Amino acid sequence: MELQINKDELYLMLKKAVREVLEEEGFNFVLKNLASVSPEEMKDIEKAYGSPSKRREVFKSKEIEL
Repeated sequence: MELQINKDELYLMLKKAVREVLEEEGFNFVLKNLASVSPEEMKDIEKAYGSPSKRREVFKSKEIEL
């Protein structure tokens, strides 16, 4: 079985695959580097700023094409 694909289609497929990998690795990097908060620190934060509301409000949102 032979697959025929032109250069532009191959380029777009590779570009999409690389973008997905970079996004995934970026998310993993952020998650691995988030600082953990001890229960005592969390109490101090809540005392200073109040407890977080359960409903979060989006102030501004924008989608961009990479």
